[in-house]
Amino acid sequence: MKKLFISQPMRGKTDEEIKAERAKAVEAASELVGEPVEVIDSGLQNPNAGPDFFNAKLKIDGTLWVGNIEIHIHSSDWLRHGHDKDKAYDSVILHVVGEADMEVTRTDGGRIPQLILTCPENVQSHYHELCVADQYPACYPILASLPKLTVHSWLTALQTERLEQKARLITERLKHCNHNWEDAFFVTLARNFGFGLNGDAFETWAGMLPFRAIDKHRNDLFQIEAFFYGLAGLLEDSFLKKGQEDEYSLRLIKEFRYLQRKFEFTQVMNATLWRFLRLRPENFPTVRLAQLAYLYQRGGKLFSRLLEAGTLAEVRTLLEVGTSSYWESHYLFGRTSSQKKKTMGERSKDLIIINTVVPFLYTYGLHKADEGMCERAGRFLEELKAEDNHIIRSWSAAGLPVVSAADSQALIQLQKEYCDRRKCLYCRFGYEYLRHK
Repeated sequence: MKKLFISQPMRGKTDEEIKAERAKAVEAASELVGEPVEVIDSGLQNPNAGPDFFNAKLKIDGTLWVGNIEIHIHSSDWLRHGHDKDKAYDSVILHVVGEADMEVTRTDGGRIPQLILTCPENVQSHYHELCVADQYPACYPILASLPKLTVHSWLTALQTERLEQKARLITERLKHCNHNWEDAFFVTLARNFGFGLNGDAFETWAGMLPFRAIDKHRNDLFQIEAFFYGLAGLLEDSFLKKGQEDEYSLRLIKEFRYLQRKFEFTQVMNATLWRFLRLRPENFPTVRLAQLAYLYQRGGKLFSRLLEAGTLAEVRTLLEVGTSSYWESHYLFGRTSSQKKKTMGERSKDLIIINTVVPFLYTYGLHKADEGMCERAGRFLEELKAEDNHIIRSWSAAGLPVVSAADSQALIQLQKEYCDRRKCLYCRFGYEYLRHK
């Protein structure tokens, strides 16, 4: 009896597709060994050095075998890559090739069985088209004709994948915040107040905040601003030049120096990390910091209160922002502007909900094993309008309907984790493109 193992990729495929491909592989294997072959487990792909797949399982004539798989285009690649002299490949019990041009052996001379799996020419041609396409998305010719069930099931899976990815990031933030959910929430909220360009800078700044010290002055908006602007490096001489100082900024500097001595912290952020160019004045970091100070002063236990919010209207109310009176007539220190309340637009507020509130609800729901909270996170995404950016516009132009934030989040995940990385073989849309005539 020959020992034979077959590896089969499964990601991004339906059960029916997996079974169909498995049946073909079994048929090919049976022809090779002359014995019935049943694939139990296709194994795990190895992203590092060594055999391509680990721990595949097969039944051959009723006997279960477990081992590793190596894949090449030609059998001779085994020799060309030096596997015949590498003991790491002695564990290989099946060599899968497109063309068997020679026999292959282990370091001890033992022969390794080979399975020939060929790729149809039309599949090769379609895969090449996906790899070289200069239009996004690469699979646009077939999107409009896809069955609604295929689209819906794949977008649902992508939405969940994105939420789980964000949950992992939040879990890492929690570790840095000593597992304080309120602190981790504010750090995440601050990052998303950067709206892309200043996201990293806001997260760096928020990670420096001495929350327990600030909490002692939570009833005083001016002192919170002193903490915020001081730690952001925006009160240092390197940023605030002599000609830009005014009465308010001088008061903030004096207060911040007092707070530094009181709580014994000296480190402040490098102000050059902040980006002002190509931003509308409403998005200047100075204005966003003022809004965060207002929200921090007004929103004690903000995360806990958001957990209790059952509707989007309640969430939006909790996220209402303003500023101190100084910032109603300023965008920068020392430069007056027309009087205007610095509130946050509805679209910006929705982005905060999508990128901060929803992921935290989902993560906390997982933490507490509360399905209702996870479902609420999903419901909020379904109720919110889709984001408007170049990624979403590209998919819409290709014939894919994008209605809710759940759709747009799924498509952002698809673009970043599959399209940009050319992982079309792992994508259900890519699979449909490969199989079309």
